[in-house]
Amino acid sequence: MNTEATGLPLQGVRVIEFTHMVMGPTCGMILADLGAEVIKIEPPGGDKTRQLPGLGIGFFRSFNRNKLSVELDIQTPEGLATAKALIAQSDVLLENFRPGLMDKLGLGSEALRAEFPRLIYVSHKGFLPGPYEDRLALDEVVQNMAGLTYMTGPAGRPLRAGTSVNDIMGGMFGAIGVLAALRERERTGQGQEIQSALFENCCLLASQHMQQFQMTGEVPPPFPSRVSAWSVYDTFEVAHGAQLFIGAVSDKQFLTLCEVLNRPDLATDPALASNAQRVALRPDLLRRLAESTRQWDLDALCDRLKTAGLPYAKVVRPDQLLHDEHLLASGGLVPMQTESGERTEVVLLPLLMGGRRPGVRHPLPRVGEHTEEVLARLRV
Repeated sequence: MNTEATGLPLQGVRVIEFTHMVMGPTCGMILADLGAEVIKIEPPGGDKTRQLPGLGIGFFRSFNRNKLSVELDIQTPEGLATAKALIAQSDVLLENFRPGLMDKLGLGSEALRAEFPRLIYVSHKGFLPGPYEDRLALDEVVQNMAGLTYMTGPAGRPLRAGTSVNDIMGGMFGAIGVLAALRERERTGQGQEIQSALFENCCLLASQHMQQFQMTGEVPPPFPSRVSAWSVYDTFEVAHGAQLFIGAVSDKQFLTLCEVLNRPDLATDPALASNAQRVALRPDLLRRLAESTRQWDLDALCDRLKTAGLPYAKVVRPDQLLHDEHLLASGGLVPMQTESGERTEVVLLPLLMGGRRPGVRHPLPRVGEHTEEVLARLRV
């Protein structure tokens, strides 16, 4: 068992991780952040995710902290035997390889759980069992299959979400399953198989729109074409071409916004007295409001909206979050030493536990950095 004294809830839980890319590593990172000892098995030369270019360049550093790295060729008899010896000492196994690969290696759920009945085996897949289960899936594939690209883009122009939402959330649901299975094992003494899948995850994201259709009989329009429930719930241009989202979701908030923008003519217009009236006249109302917002400096208008207690948000790029005052003050962005010895800033899990945030305990591992340390336990 893991003997590292973390004082965290999963101290004493050992996880062996056969994963790459985002979904499986996210599950392992969550468990590691919560105190589990997570042993990441990397193939000779290391997880290829370490070398991804472009939009994938940050995957490994984002989702593999607080783990130990063991370099092992499970395609060889010796490597496979070593892997099974490590599994025998583990509480949880994580994998997210293509369907059938782990079974082919003799590391599938059925075989391992017959030999190690207390093992909790977590598969991260594209689809749960059913007609689609043998298809290969990517985040963008299931976003199209489950209506997310349709809802995100303008009509006729489906657009994927700007981050790996299903991969990350799929890893989260895998971790939730592990927590429940550990609790159940305390009662039954038995492990179990857990499956988390991209497509089903995205269907949950789309469930509110599915319910909307069942209640109204009308196909929900894409978000850019939606009929808003509120008259003022949009992004406005301010001085120098900057952009600012402003929401006013009640009659009181609308009057407050008119005061902030110095528009008493809108506040006293009887045609705009109620939200329903304003929604009916929304295009013209937004045009009139935009005439005023364009006269305001971004920071000055933000200060007035904050003082007035209205919902607002600057349109922020991800790089600007590195200097976000709230993210820094809340302890959500912290330094981590990388595998090359450099420093990078990483975002922690978005939760407090007993007033503290589970943080970075170890530098990001080099390929196989902990191989000798971990395998030495097998010789004891």
